[in-house]
Amino acid sequence: MEIEACIFDLDGVIVDTAKYHYLAWKELAAGLGFEFTRADNERLKGVSRMTSLNILIEIGGITLNDEQKEKLAAQKNAQYVSYIRKMSPDEILPGVTRFLDELKAAGIKTAVGSASKNTPLILERLKLIGYFDAVVDGNKVSKAKPDPEVFLKGAEELAVHPKNCVVFEDAPAGVKAALNAGMECIGIGLPENLPGAKKVIPGFDNFQLSDLKKIVHE
Repeated sequence: MEIEACIFDLDGVIVDTAKYHYLAWKELAAGLGFEFTRADNERLKGVSRMTSLNILIEIGGITLNDEQKEKLAAQKNAQYVSYIRKMSPDEILPGVTRFLDELKAAGIKTAVGSASKNTPLILERLKLIGYFDAVVDGNKVSKAKPDPEVFLKGAEELAVHPKNCVVFEDAPAGVKAALNAGMECIGIGLPENLPGAKKVIPGFDNFQLSDLKKIVHE
């Protein structure tokens, strides 16, 4: 395989926004009269906003109609956006910027492939927009991972064949989406949580392009 492009998921790979999602859901639950714990929050990882809300109200033992659900989902997102508007570049995960610089110097194209519709705002706050040749987010795709749409769209925007793309993902559904796209996938996190990934690394600290090349040629 010739590595021509690297596509990065956003949350948990480039930056940790999970804490802000948790705080926003926790506040929503408190407003509805029940507690939402970190253990509860594990059920929401990699899940859409509406599905997350359904899990939340199930935890609270509450029944709501569709109109009420839409209102609460919008309320949660507004609270989440208020948090991410305060983000700064020091929240970029360790090693990410250096690794992106290394890819750029080697002529390897880069893209973000995330379901989050807030991706442009987050990248702007992190001052990372200029690091990517393409950004594919929830505003450009309609199918959630493990559907490969977000990664195939990324390859298309980069004008690179999927087989020459490597995806970096931290969620099982994201790993499946990468494999469904016909791409290699490097997991970020714990190996037991990311079956199917070619290799799982804890993050980009001390991770070099030479390490990536060794992995994909194993």
